[in-house]
Amino acid sequence: MNFKINNIKPDQPKMFWLLLLCLGVLHSCYNFTGAGSLKDEKTIQINEFPNNAALVNPALSQQFSTEIQNRFLQRTTLKGTKQNPDILVEGEITDYAITPTTISSNTIQNNAGGVIQDSQNKLTITVKVHYENKLHPEVSFDRTYTDEVTFNSNLSQSDIEASQVKIVNERIINKIFNDIVANW
Repeated sequence: MNFKINNIKPDQPKMFWLLLLCLGVLHSCYNFTGAGSLKDEKTIQINEFPNNAALVNPALSQQFSTEIQNRFLQRTTLKGTKQNPDILVEGEITDYAITPTTISSNTIQNNAGGVIQDSQNKLTITVKVHYENKLHPEVSFDRTYTDEVTFNSNLSQSDIEASQVKIVNERIINKIFNDIVANW
């Protein structure tokens, strides 16, 4: 059987194999689940992050702990465990503070003839993290993460806890997650 395909030029098969090789190399460098490829790690234990800050938000510990657990379990192939994990993540919330930051130049005249100035507050949360990789101890670390958000001072305490705390938690968890998966 001797047949000839007229549409294929002699250099096209080379391009196909080159493209296939490039895709193979790229796939080995990046895992399409969003996190780098794991070496040998299969299990993770993320302990509760107690709130040891002077100002205590009663829901913060549970909220932060749940969100960081979800991040690792949803964006990696690691399985959660409570016994002999390959990776251990634990820590504590060391600071939770709401402080006034600015008084703006925007002024409003109230009905009594007085002047009201808008002001802003800043929410700061600090988390101390211990990351231990039992299979690759050279990448383990202890670090402190801090983030903040500025908001209008007319927000109620429940509004702050519902929206602003969520923003700061998300930022801190992103930093922790990126620092840990950068080693994979």
